[in-house]
Amino acid sequence: MTVAVALFTQDLRLRDNPVLRAALAGAEEVVPLFVLDDGVRAAGFAVPNRAAFLADCLRDLDEGLRARGGRLVVRGGDTVTETLRVLARTGATAVHLAAGVSGFARRREERLQAELGKRLHVHDAVLTALAPGAVTPAGKDHYAVFTPYFRAWRQAPLRRPLAAPRAVRVPAGVEGLPVPTVRPDSPGLPPGGESHGRRRWNGWQVDRYEQVHDDLAGDGTSRLSPYLHFGCLSAGELVQRADGPGGEAFVRQLAWRDFHHQVLAARPDCARADYRPRGDRWHHDPAEARAWRSGHTGYPIVDAGMRQLAHEGWMHNRARLLTASFLAKTLHQDWRIGAAHFLSLLVDGDVANNQLNWQWVAGTGTDTRPNRVLNPLAQARRFDPDGAYVRRWVPELAGVPGAAVHRPWLLPYPVDYPAPIIELTADRFRLGRPGAS
Repeated sequence: MTVAVALFTQDLRLRDNPVLRAALAGAEEVVPLFVLDDGVRAAGFAVPNRAAFLADCLRDLDEGLRARGGRLVVRGGDTVTETLRVLARTGATAVHLAAGVSGFARRREERLQAELGKRLHVHDAVLTALAPGAVTPAGKDHYAVFTPYFRAWRQAPLRRPLAAPRAVRVPAGVEGLPVPTVRPDSPGLPPGGESHGRRRWNGWQVDRYEQVHDDLAGDGTSRLSPYLHFGCLSAGELVQRADGPGGEAFVRQLAWRDFHHQVLAARPDCARADYRPRGDRWHHDPAEARAWRSGHTGYPIVDAGMRQLAHEGWMHNRARLLTASFLAKTLHQDWRIGAAHFLSLLVDGDVANNQLNWQWVAGTGTDTRPNRVLNPLAQARRFDPDGAYVRRWVPELAGVPGAAVHRPWLLPYPVDYPAPIIELTADRFRLGRPGAS
């Protein structure tokens, strides 16, 4: 009886999963395998929030497989070593894997290729809607600017989404580990898994996204990024389901995700190094960085975003932009400090999107306006005009009415809230307590 291995990585779903479908099509029995890789833990990427969400995803995937007669085989250790052990135990003749773009994913694929040769089958466009490198500008290996990429991306054909398999037959005697129970750092972490992701998608109104996605208090974003990061949902399927009246703005955000993946695939060093070096000499002040991390900068809109991140392991996209700009542009701290903090908590912490969005804000990435600065007071006035978002996340200011919550230093009465760590003026940033201007 022929056996294949479906090696799950960031594609933890049954629907629209080319890895699983190809394994099932090519063999009579399949080992759905996931390895809790020691290398991820050693690199510091297996932080509690993502580890807890991942555990949910694995349990959900196992339940879905069991409903079809199969099960998920979970191993711990080195992915390549454990895959080879499964092959030796089952006599499997093929291993199917989704192509990745991070340095870790590419090294893993290279090691598997060296061991397996033609027995390894790598599938593109599993983690993204369009594979990195599927569209490129003439004479170059990737697009460095989003708008021309988006035009080409919109013209490229997407594969048709695949249905979930009806049955999965797993060979007997393949041992696995129980899915670990992990306590997250953030008490408001969402539940992981394909079933939760699909419920979230089905209950969300994509046609309202363009009107509400920047409203901080309204919380009209999809909140699907964790499910996309772990592959509980297919980006390609979401593009095709949202591609209609009212869905264009959301599709554009999915294209941004693909854009960052194709940049990282071509320039893996930009996970740590400036994509476009500007010769920045970053300001180093550990006290300011601590105030930013803990949500005690004295600027309520910034502090609200940082406290949402700590509580939920997730942050509204507009809040991500303004808190990142405050650290990198206002305090002029190295973007890598902020990127590392985000990755320590974000349940959707993705190397491509996190690092390249931080570089976009810092002016060292793909933004064609590297001197762009987001003034937190202007951002608050525009995206949280009555202060509801701030009052939700900064309880010290919950009793301050209306827009006055954004400038607590002007209140006629004292509040138990820190003074701003830096003064904002029309033309520069200066240390000190803000005045009345």
